[in-house]
Amino acid sequence: MIQCAECEFADVGPDGSVRVRCNPLVNVKEAECLAKWQLMRLEALVQAYNVTLSQHRRLAPLQEKMMKFMEREIEEVDEADSWKLNYDDEDEDENPGGEGQDDNDPERPFI
Repeated sequence: MIQCAECEFADVGPDGSVRVRCNPLVNVKEAECLAKWQLMRLEALVQAYNVTLSQHRRLAPLQEKMMKFMEREIEEVDEADSWKLNYDDEDEDENPGGEGQDDNDPERPFI
């Protein structure tokens, strides 16, 4: 099996890091190269996920404060509008028929 550092598609940096230029769809030399390429891509995905996770952890306290603030605002709006709801409920209790006229009212036209 050929090592990536010995491959023509790999560049070894001065600090020992290896940068591969191989493309699994075009120029794979050995079957193990594909497995290595997949591992490197998986490692890149894990690093990106960890960066995203750290950003979410930094934003979590701010999001909690925002949610509490929004909940308080919504509760205050609901309390301010509660008199409207109570007024509508009292109206419905007084007129269960909804029309406000009796069925036996002689001035009401028969339909």
